[in-house]
Amino acid sequence: MLPSPLKKQLASSLQDGFVLKRSVFQSCLELYPMAEWNVMMQKVNGLNRFVKKNNDFIRRFTAGVKVVEIDALGRMLIPKDLVGFASIAKDVVFSSAVTIVEIWDKELYEKSISGEDLDFAELAEEVMGNLNYNDNGIS
Repeated sequence: MLPSPLKKQLASSLQDGFVLKRSVFQSCLELYPMAEWNVMMQKVNGLNRFVKKNNDFIRRFTAGVKVVEIDALGRMLIPKDLVGFASIAKDVVFSSAVTIVEIWDKELYEKSISGEDLDFAELAEEVMGNLNYNDNGIS
């Protein structure tokens, strides 16, 4: 069951449906509104399938992809193979990831954001430190 605030945010996408897939980097699932999935597939379809790495990537990226719908009550059926991949036991966390929603087992989510294995300040500087949002170089 999706939380009602999330369902409201996804309201414009409810009619088109969603794609649910395994995450590439984490033990969680990714929920793409169909419009976002189509944008991603345009990028993936631009890859040359005669390059072995590209072909291997496409196969693994699309492994386990399922088209899902959210019903009028805000429920979504997650297929068993994807529940197993994400090790979802009982409690679920829906986490915004810019244009998609990550779906996590609560314990795994808490562990992933605990910061025990990562210096977030260092990561933030490395990833975002060179971006300047204003012309004057002050972000």
